[in-house]
Parts: sequence; C-alpha cells; structure tokens
Amino acid sequence: MGETERETDDDATLDANGQEPMANGAASADAEKADQYFKNWQRTAADFANYKRRVEQERSATARFASEALVINLLPVFDDLDRAVANVDEGLSGTAWVQGVVGIHRKFSNLLQAMGVEEVPAAGEKFDPALHEAISNQPGEEGKVLVVAQKGYRLGEKVIRPAMVIVGAGAG
Repeated sequence: MGETERETDDDATLDANGQEPMANGAASADAEKADQYFKNWQRTAADFANYKRRVEQERSATARFASEALVINLLPVFDDLDRAVANVDEGLSGTAWVQGVVGIHRKFSNLLQAMGVEEVPAAGEKFDPALHEAISNQPGEEGKVLVVAQKGYRLGEKVIRPAMVIVGAGAG
C-alpha cells in the first residue's frame, strides 16, 4: 500500500497536461519578458506612426515649396500679360486677337486664384512693411500707399512677393 500512496502523491504534482508546474520564479520571469516584448512593440508602433506623420509633413512641405516656386516664376509673365491687357490701344480693343489675349489673361488669373494666389492690397492702404516694399516716397498722406509700381502676391498666408509701392511722405 505504500507504493500506491506514493504514486498518488506523484500524480498530484502534475498539471493538467501531465507535466510538472513551473516554479513561481520562472512564471514571473516569463511574464516580465512578455511585458517587455509588449512595451517594445508599443514603442515600435509609436515610432512608425511618428515616421509616417513626419514623411507626410515633408511631402506636404515639398509640394508647397514646388507650388510656391512655380507661382514665383509665373508672376512676371502674368505681370507682362496684365500690362499688355491694360494698355491695349482703343483702335485695337475690339479685334479678335485682343479678345483672345484678354481671354488668356482671364484664364491665367483664374488659374492663379485656384492655386490660392491672392493680390496683396496696396493702393490707398496704410503702408505695411510685411506686405509692401517702399521704393520711393513723395508728398502725400503720410504712411499711405500712393502708387503701386508692381503688384504683390501671397500664396495662402505667405507673402511670396511684396508690392513695390511709393509711399506718402506727408504734406510737402
């Protein structure tokens, strides 16, 4: 009977799978290891999310820069077209080719507007060094823009070309 009792005691120390249960220290070490793996995974996931956000910001900045560079290069052409339309001889104003040039000017203007380009208000405005570049002054209301020599433009909130203006220097 002693032999049977010993076998029963041995069976009591086996787990449901028929193996000896792990010591508390080994289970604790495995739990710590699993926790460390989980924390590493969380850090890696956060790093990847930050990487994706940073790449998207860089892509957006590159697109803005390319758009800005394109607009800056197109503005002198638009200025020339603007001056041409404004100075058409009255005898030619009704001709088909002049109307075609006016139509191209309108399309060009609409294109710039669709790109988010706006003219900087200047004529009659108070001089603002953030928006205007003073090229001269003359007698007139002090601090007020009297003449616009070249239009200024902004793309969104950024001034991409300040308006070149003549500013009043006070009563002369």
